[in-house]
Amino acid sequence: LAREVLDEGVKATEVGVTTDEIDRIIHEAAVERECYPSPLNYHGFPKSCCTSINEVICHGIPDMRPLQNGDICNIDVTVYHREYHGDLNETLFIGEVSSIAKNLVKTTWECLQKSIEIVKPGVKYRDIGAVIQKHAHAQGFSVVRSYCGHGIHKLFHTAPSVPHYAKNKAVGIMKPGHTFTIEPMISEGTWKDEQWPDNWTAVTADGKLSAQFEETLLVTDTGVEILTRRREKNANAIQDSTLATCLAAAETICITQSAMWLLVYTTNAVNLEFCNRQFWPSYEYNRQCIDISGAMKSLLS
Repeated sequence: LAREVLDEGVKATEVGVTTDEIDRIIHEAAVERECYPSPLNYHGFPKSCCTSINEVICHGIPDMRPLQNGDICNIDVTVYHREYHGDLNETLFIGEVSSIAKNLVKTTWECLQKSIEIVKPGVKYRDIGAVIQKHAHAQGFSVVRSYCGHGIHKLFHTAPSVPHYAKNKAVGIMKPGHTFTIEPMISEGTWKDEQWPDNWTAVTADGKLSAQFEETLLVTDTGVEILTRRREKNANAIQDSTLATCLAAAETICITQSAMWLLVYTTNAVNLEFCNRQFWPSYEYNRQCIDISGAMKSLLS
């Protein structure tokens, strides 16, 4: 349900739209599904989702400023349904963004995927941060330290804490039935952050870009289930017949709708009616010979 609600907001995200409008859409989508938007009135938070643009790391408050060409915008959604919360977020491209923004967002998504890969019974929660930091630093980026993933179930935020940086002091070992989030915040410059006077909005201390992705996870007997993964029926609802190609990892495709990007997760080879051939995502995405537009080819170069 949280994924469906986020997707409704994603579909509306483009140049000229205000984040207040995105918040309205997300609120209505949650209510339509008999959910309560968990952020609303949570410790006084005034909106139903968080929208964090450019240098905003997290907890941005939706407002009336329109999104501009070149922005990156994170939408963070949590919904409460039948006593349980589900939490996830994605960072989107608004129009034509810089090469550094593209690489930052791609790297942040890769950090999340690489950390999910190690989740299974017996793994220490502190080990997640080392995986994320290694990949972020290899790309020349930093890992925000002030905010972390968290346990989630009947409580919105609870134990365990899941730091995203190496050599942290998180306690606990994963066991079947544990549910928690991983939500790395990766910055272009310094890892240090500051807070605006609204006491919510966290921004990079140097004013440079920051990106984030998040999923809610369940530890199973043998590994992990991504509870907030995008289902195929949702993917079909948000596809725009313009571009499709691979991004960063197996079982992944990247789709653009109007002026923004979103990530769609699949478990098999992808057959899209608007793509002129069947293809298999792989780490060699930049070597794929897919007949698509020059804009996409520029992104992959």
